[in-house]
Amino acid sequence: MLKQLLLIFLGGGLGSVLRYLISKSLNLETAFIPFGTFTVNILGSLLLGIILGIAAKSDFFSSNIVLFLAVGFCGGFTTFSSFAFENQALLRSGDYLNFFFYTFGSIILGILAVFLGLFLSKFT
Repeated sequence: MLKQLLLIFLGGGLGSVLRYLISKSLNLETAFIPFGTFTVNILGSLLLGIILGIAAKSDFFSSNIVLFLAVGFCGGFTTFSSFAFENQALLRSGDYLNFFFYTFGSIILGILAVFLGLFLSKFT
């Protein structure tokens, strides 16, 4: 159990650092939505779909690697709390149009990215 927790911890740390770097470079003050958070959530969804798709069809990933990548890395890389906070800020500022596009774009594209990842994993 300690080994699995350590793998999740390490994966989550790596994912969080990468999320921070991407968000810092893409979340511009002049942008109408937080592109960094949007990008990491969609990429993380795609990556999660690929990882879980490969894990479901083959023994390519051990259960420990799945924990490291899916639970740890993808869990640390994507962020619902930032998404919720940024949506609250859009609503507070009265920017309902961008709130709508950011919220529904993130949800719909995130789900589609998981499906795409699962589909792409069939080719590995």
